[in-house]
Amino acid sequence: MTTDSLSSRHSSVVVVGAGPAGLTLGNILRAASVDCVVLETESREFVERRPRAGVIEEWAVRELGRRGLAENLLRRAQPHTACEFRFGGERHRFDYTETTGRHHYVYPQPLLVTDLVHEYADVRGGDVRFSVRDVQLHDLDTDRPSVSYTCPETGVRQVLDCDFVAGCDGARGVSRAALPAERTRVARHDYGVGWLALLAEAPPSSDCVLFGAHPRGFAGHMARSPGVTRYYLQCPPGDDPENWPHDRVWAELQERLGAAGAAPLTEGPLIEKRVLAMHDYVVEPMASGRLFLAGDAAHLVAPIAAKGMNLALHDAFLLGDALAARLTSGDDSGLAGYSEASLRRVWDYQEFSQWLSELYHGSAAGDPFRAGTTLARLRRLFTSPTAAAAFAEQYLGTAARY
Repeated sequence: MTTDSLSSRHSSVVVVGAGPAGLTLGNILRAASVDCVVLETESREFVERRPRAGVIEEWAVRELGRRGLAENLLRRAQPHTACEFRFGGERHRFDYTETTGRHHYVYPQPLLVTDLVHEYADVRGGDVRFSVRDVQLHDLDTDRPSVSYTCPETGVRQVLDCDFVAGCDGARGVSRAALPAERTRVARHDYGVGWLALLAEAPPSSDCVLFGAHPRGFAGHMARSPGVTRYYLQCPPGDDPENWPHDRVWAELQERLGAAGAAPLTEGPLIEKRVLAMHDYVVEPMASGRLFLAGDAAHLVAPIAAKGMNLALHDAFLLGDALAARLTSGDDSGLAGYSEASLRRVWDYQEFSQWLSELYHGSAAGDPFRAGTTLARLRRLFTSPTAAAAFAEQYLGTAARY
């Protein structure tokens, strides 16, 4: 397709996607006085309410704060210092702050996105265009790439000429599809299980995250706010959420998260039910020509270890700094090393997610050997200081830059 006949304007960077990666990247570029435009196919209202992850690692919050992007987060987020494993009918509390001096923050992604949109568009005057249609990327292997889209108000095709394109539009966006197949490897992994993701209008039943490793399947409990709790239930992959009416959901949660001395879960209406396929992928390299990927466009990590939003932020920090250096001082080193630097953390988190999956799902595999080794792993966490320290380091993401 040629864009020569269409009206166009120039922007140093076009960011495709207004999720955590794209908006963080946009804010970094604005702070460096780099001209950029953020394009998003959904409305502002949609991206500010879209239910997603809620666990942010301390290093990520610290880096957001350094860039002036964490004021609301630090005021409103809940610090979490421990988690609790429930297996064999017993409770086993794991205080990772006591072990490492570090903690997690719980701050739902819609709140973070709302903060980032406000800072980018309303405070820093950034150009963000919502509800655009039919986004297409052009001439990515030249020094004059462009992005075209249809304006939702006029229906007219618009073209943005640019120096670089940042693809932050997720697993189903156009950016990943624009990578040349002959120069791109996509590594995939399927865990063979599903999770029923639930939001309940009910206060949290614990002051920390709960992980239930049960012969009937994994269950998880994660606070989202004083009145809303996220739950997960292991289920067959591709299961229909309608197979899980209210009474069945709560019966399974009470069973799988039940333990001696633990009060029953506080029940409430279920306001979300969807089945997630537990799978991962990693795109290598995360760049081609003038296109650089970030977040789920480049890698998807199953929510097993709550790493997805943290990886998206890590990409945005690296890519934002690299683009700013290139466009303000001509320093290409950050862009040249971006993919490799990002993938080091990506693969580290993927490995931990795979390890943790066996901890969560091994008891329900129907294999006595796997059940036995899973129990041995769980017990080791609470009997070996070395094992506990290694788990805490990976769980908190403290072993890398930032």
